[in-house]
Amino acid sequence: MSILSLWLPILASAIIVFVASALVWMVLPWHKSDFKKLPDEEAARRALKGLVTGHYMVPYCMDPAELKNEAMRSKYIEGPQAFITVADNRLPQMWPKLVASFLYYVAVGVACAYMVSRTLPANAVYLEVFRIAGTTAFLAHGLAYVQDSIWFSRPWSLTAKNLMDALIYALLAGGTFGWLV
Repeated sequence: MSILSLWLPILASAIIVFVASALVWMVLPWHKSDFKKLPDEEAARRALKGLVTGHYMVPYCMDPAELKNEAMRSKYIEGPQAFITVADNRLPQMWPKLVASFLYYVAVGVACAYMVSRTLPANAVYLEVFRIAGTTAFLAHGLAYVQDSIWFSRPWSLTAKNLMDALIYALLAGGTFGWLV
């Protein structure tokens, strides 16, 4: 079986996961507490004004040798430590993000199709296809969040929620592939 022959499960899984993602983020309550309001948002906005789009770190220390400097060490000890992502100054645009999300789900579907087409025969049964496609989808949707918690202090509770989302998406993608292959 070829990847191109799996175009239907690729597109169907992308559509199903896209709809599930919308439901998870708009209907289910578990992501409502993902972000916190700053105690003095206006002061923070004034302090960050002028930053260009990018990812910032406070305190900034890219050379471990700087940690020998007492002033740098005290910045870490006194805090705060932060990783800040600055987006473009404009109203949020949902359509480009929705299109990019859908294309990402298609790419995950292609990865699932690749794994299914390279590991299973054309006459594979539902559970075999489900296992390979579902595992691939879970890896694609979930594991990157773990390293964000390890390296960038993303709360583990957020990672746990995102892994739950990944499990939902993986079950749906695996089921779609099992059904349509």
